[in-house]
Amino acid sequence: MYATITLTAVVVALAEADHPEHLESALTVAVTALGVWLATLVADEQSHRALTGRNATWPEIRTALHVSSPLLFTAVGPLVLIGASALGFLDLETALLISAGVEVATLFLWGWRTGLGMGNGRLSALVSGLIDTAIGVSVVAVKLLAGH
Repeated sequence: MYATITLTAVVVALAEADHPEHLESALTVAVTALGVWLATLVADEQSHRALTGRNATWPEIRTALHVSSPLLFTAVGPLVLIGASALGFLDLETALLISAGVEVATLFLWGWRTGLGMGNGRLSALVSGLIDTAIGVSVVAVKLLAGH
């Protein structure tokens, strides 16, 4: 969820830039996703050492890589839309704003899935999804109101 919120803020900031460029936008999105993923791995290793008093083993590192790899997928939607824009299918600013919408929709889906996983039924899943969506919409609103 944190990676999605971060990327939402980044694509909104890129859309609000005076003259966003395709390559710069794509690199910013990719590097942001990679940075959040690497920060997650570092935090996981640090918490593992704090909890166990030892470094993670290779099997534990592989598990951390597997569990955290979906963070990288937050960049897929924006990168596809930036690519479509580079090919002339839509304006870059529009692609970036649609990307923000895709990220917010992703937050709803993560919230919905998490709510279902808690076993409290569809209403709980809906509430969870709506709360995550509200967080995403708030990030977009703050970025748009604050400008760059």
